Amino acid sequence: MRMRHESQKGGSFLRSRSGLVLLAFLAIAGFYLVTEHTAHVFGVLPYLLLLACPLLHVFMHGGHGQDDGSSHGPPSPGAREGRGDRYE
Repeated sequence: MRMRHESQKGGSFLRSRSGLVLLAFLAIAGFYLVTEHTAHVFGVLPYLLLLACPLLHVFMHGGHGQDDGSSHGPPSPGAREGRGDRYE
């Protein structure tokens, strides 16, 4: 006997009956989490902003002091000596 799997029929789990029930449950649970715990989320926002500052500094600057300057390509056209890539 050969058994057919759901994946062989071309259907996905989220379109099956149990997948739709799971999606409905997650939507209802998400709604109640947002409505009942909004005060907790707003209470944490100042701390998240304070945490974002050093993280953005670390990731946006790409590690200060580790670049010896030799990895830069030739200066772009129109750039003056000693001024980097700034144009006048």
